[in-house]
Amino acid sequence: MKKNRSYRLVSILLVMPLWLVSNASRASHSGSMGLPSVPREQFTPEQEANALFNDGLAYQHKAAKFEKEAESETDAKKKAKWEAKARDKHEDSIKKFTEATKKNPQHYPAWGNLGYAYRKIGNYPASLEAYGKALEIRPDYTPAIEYRAEAYLGQNKLDEVKSAYMSLFSTDRPRADELVAAVEKWLEKKKADPSGVDPAKLEEFSKWADERKQLASQVSSVMNPKTQPW
Repeated sequence: MKKNRSYRLVSILLVMPLWLVSNASRASHSGSMGLPSVPREQFTPEQEANALFNDGLAYQHKAAKFEKEAESETDAKKKAKWEAKARDKHEDSIKKFTEATKKNPQHYPAWGNLGYAYRKIGNYPASLEAYGKALEIRPDYTPAIEYRAEAYLGQNKLDEVKSAYMSLFSTDRPRADELVAAVEKWLEKKKADPSGVDPAKLEEFSKWADERKQLASQVSSVMNPKTQPW
């Protein structure tokens, strides 16, 4: 899957927007925060927020591993156990990210990861609220725009998904492509079980997604023409 994420250490003063590991997880909004070599009890609130953020990331890493195991598991009972373990780790990460935002309310990656964790356990209202906080602090934070759109998918808010895509298409094409891929997965599930969405609206949204994918492909071919042989 194109959405492979990896974590990198960054300095305590820098917050670089990366996103998590693994095909199963698509989890994190940011790499872990580098921490000073002083006792934790001497941390400033900002340093403590970074430490809590790192704790939350560690739980998300574990959740990602459990989700990967669940995806590959064919036995229903074992699959359910892996999924339960993943959910527990997401709930643990929620506690850490929440504490981080209390220590440093401007920590937008913590808000973003909090939104992700809430989305993974199905709490879409809380997820959208957390993503909204991240974007209040940094409106151009495209990872939160893309993942918030996926939370909108979970609530069948298709107009909001379209709006997010158009914003990403003009500012962050890779994120726009990620959103289209997420939309395609959502459509596959909805075609099997369209509950909660008007069939006509679902069909219109499916056509819209196809058009966006074709347009993106055409734009890419124009911007990156194949080298002609001499």
